[in-house]
Amino acid sequence: MGKKQIIECVPNFSEGRNMNILKSIADAIRSVEGVKLLDVDPGKATNRTVVTFVGEPQDVVDAAFEAIKRSSELIDMSGHTGEHPRMGATDVCPLIPIANITMDEVVEWAHKLGERVGRELGLSGYYYENAATSAERKNLASIRAGEYEGMAKKIVDPEWKPDFGPATFNPQYGATAIGARDFLIAYNVNLNTTSVRRANSVAFDVREKGRIKREGNPITGAIIRDENGDPVRDPGMCKSVKAIGWFIAEYGLAQISMNLTNIAETNLHEAFEACRKSANTRGLRVTGSELVGLVPKQVMVDAGKYFLQAQERSTGIPDEELIRIAVKSMGLDELGEFDIRKKVIEYRMEDEDARPLINMSLSKFANETASESVAPGGGSVSAYVGALGGALATMVANLSSHKRGYDDRWAYFSDWADTGQAIQNRLQQLVDEDTDSFNAIIAAVRMAKGSDEEKRARQKAMIEATKGAVIVPFNVMQEALKIFDVAEAMIKEGNPNSISDAGVAVLCARAAIRGAFLNVQINCQDIDDATFTDTHLSQAQEIADQAAKREEELIRIVKMSMK
Repeated sequence: MGKKQIIECVPNFSEGRNMNILKSIADAIRSVEGVKLLDVDPGKATNRTVVTFVGEPQDVVDAAFEAIKRSSELIDMSGHTGEHPRMGATDVCPLIPIANITMDEVVEWAHKLGERVGRELGLSGYYYENAATSAERKNLASIRAGEYEGMAKKIVDPEWKPDFGPATFNPQYGATAIGARDFLIAYNVNLNTTSVRRANSVAFDVREKGRIKREGNPITGAIIRDENGDPVRDPGMCKSVKAIGWFIAEYGLAQISMNLTNIAETNLHEAFEACRKSANTRGLRVTGSELVGLVPKQVMVDAGKYFLQAQERSTGIPDEELIRIAVKSMGLDELGEFDIRKKVIEYRMEDEDARPLINMSLSKFANETASESVAPGGGSVSAYVGALGGALATMVANLSSHKRGYDDRWAYFSDWADTGQAIQNRLQQLVDEDTDSFNAIIAAVRMAKGSDEEKRARQKAMIEATKGAVIVPFNVMQEALKIFDVAEAMIKEGNPNSISDAGVAVLCARAAIRGAFLNVQINCQDIDDATFTDTHLSQAQEIADQAAKREEELIRIVKMSMK
């Protein structure tokens, strides 16, 4: 079987105040099996709610259809007011590729959704971004120009004939934009002013399209135009960033409201810093910021590292700590709690039961190991011991980075801490993967074996599961071997007060490798594939030999330094 295709849908509904309506829309989404609702983020001032859910394409499209249908029944646009531009009850409904799916495939799903909305619900709308049917309709701002109030006239204009649904205005619903796009971050930066004009000045400095050039006075001067008569612009500081300034009465402050449409070109912390620099030159101050919807974990990790590097501090710390640094540095908790389990997409998607062992307390893990159950066993314990070794080596690197007198080498030790943290993270994953591989064998044993076809399927599952039970501890050996590099650097160059800790890291790495090797050896006995077993056994033996030699050398250095 191929890997699951996963897409995300982030519809924006023109309702942010009536919680009963929002609950009903959320329930419509939840009613589709296979879809996971990740976030419902209402805004009172904007009178708009951003909803995020994920799943396989057909399930997501079905859930989006049900949400659009429910919004058309419950939201009346004829009386809608709010700070955010809008043109319909379901204002926009973008589909976003997340895993194992191309943008072209997502475009097809967007078109299927639009066609169904037009045909079954009689609602009108347009395709935008990658799903657009023409260059003029690619930009959402162009489609939404004139907003709801201008839609009655626009929708009957032949140039703006809807891509789906009737070319007649529905005063209760308005119109919808359905699109396919890359991951977008909706991000607002808070200013210590109530002036929309001043907030816009910062927005124009930051956004990619910048501001229109004028002769003399930058506000009242005549617009400078090119040979085609189009306005000439001074480009802004950040590529792939759209921005405007607005005042939010709920918060009593002005914000720069941004869409980061390509985080490879401008990341979150880069947009924040651009706003901060612009605000400072205008006598303003950035006081914090606000994320609307969810954000990828790597974006927050990168931000945390950026701010630590600016302080010349080690970045080799756990991801959650890096995210905490990012939250505090950008003031993401100024307007309310920033719960990473709700705001970071990977944590929000994470199955609470996906990593049961590594998420246990130390005592519970020990008790679970001691119980009558055969798993977790030696393989998981070996991986955990290795993770502890990686953690110790990382600790010494971090302590060395911060040691007085080592200031000119902080980046060197930070790099080693990053390496050690990555090793530790991978070994923690392998704690649960080892038990998962054992459970896969048990599941294969329990498979039906009545017909010849069932017997073949069971035999194939047994072979694959048993090979997995070799590959996982072999991976533990490979990962634990890397600990010696970090530990050696710390023993020879790190904080001398922590040399014994680096020595314990060496011993943990060796124990992890020896323990995992035993698992490789015993599970190879059940595999009738000489090429597979010979390869893994010979390579595992090489790793074990290297580990024994390096342990002896490094522990000797540790003991000599302690005399």
